[in-house]
Amino acid sequence: MAWSPHPHQPREVSALCAGLRCLGLPSDGTLLATGSYDGFARIWMEDGNLARTLGQRRGPIFALKWNKKGNYIVSAGVDKTAIIWDAHTGEAKQQFLFHSAPILDVDWQNSTTFASCSTDRNIHICRLGCDLPVKTFQGHANEVNAIKWNPSRMLLASCSDDSTLKIWSMKQDTCVHDLQAHSKEVYTIKWSPTGPATSNPNANIMLASASFDSTVRLWDVERGVCIHTLTKHQEPVNSVAFSPDGKYLASGSFDKCVHIWNTQSGRLVHSYRGTGSIFEVCWNARGDKVGASMSDGSVRTPQFSGGGLWVRAERGNPRQLIPRVEAENLAPPACTLC
Repeated sequence: MAWSPHPHQPREVSALCAGLRCLGLPSDGTLLATGSYDGFARIWMEDGNLARTLGQRRGPIFALKWNKKGNYIVSAGVDKTAIIWDAHTGEAKQQFLFHSAPILDVDWQNSTTFASCSTDRNIHICRLGCDLPVKTFQGHANEVNAIKWNPSRMLLASCSDDSTLKIWSMKQDTCVHDLQAHSKEVYTIKWSPTGPATSNPNANIMLASASFDSTVRLWDVERGVCIHTLTKHQEPVNSVAFSPDGKYLASGSFDKCVHIWNTQSGRLVHSYRGTGSIFEVCWNARGDKVGASMSDGSVRTPQFSGGGLWVRAERGNPRQLIPRVEAENLAPPACTLC
């Protein structure tokens, strides 16, 4: 099932998406880009038709991102290379051959500069038109799983199989903070949409980390300290996502549960149990719905209510009541079905 910018109008995309590994939307939401195990990146139109195919790579694509302007896409994967593509023509603008092992994640700093991380433990800052990395960060002792620029694009966060997070600045070669609290691999990280360069400038910025130790941690990045440890999950946590106002955090895990947390108090607000391991969670732009994709192929959007959690499922019974997982009796954000 593909995205649609119009409610209640999901679009089917071609079987060409078999083996889908990653996807991305430009800021205007008018196109969809996908990367898959067959080595192709593809751009799709709103009606679900294929707009163009971006040349085949030598192996699966692990990461794909649009820049903010929507004119370039960067893709990267098992072939150790990152490629910037012209989103309008499908032309490869530049290939970056800086890593010695598969690239696991990429993230744009601005319209022409992006960061890449790899199983080679290195982080490279790459710029269109430059034949060498603008900067290289080294310090992780194992594979670097994910990287994310903060909203002001001044700091870069990374997480690794070495169980640490690190905060980097373009102004120095060593990390600003080495955050050590998790006991197992850190799978992913997310910055809160708060602080400078956001629509919530007066709120403190936070960083969330999700780990195979079954916990989620919230960090005060300015001080370099963990402010909350969220411990209700029973298995590795795959995904975290802040609500648009930064007041809530959703987390999804192999334990089939999605938890919603208050980011100020660290308290569990609501939970629901799905029908498969949770691979990804996300909020809509209004902050009144949370989507979750599951290992059984379903996508669900929960509505919080006093007696339980209603969900809309893309497979099976479209409206079914899922028993609530134990949670504190706190007032949740108002949500409605899509």
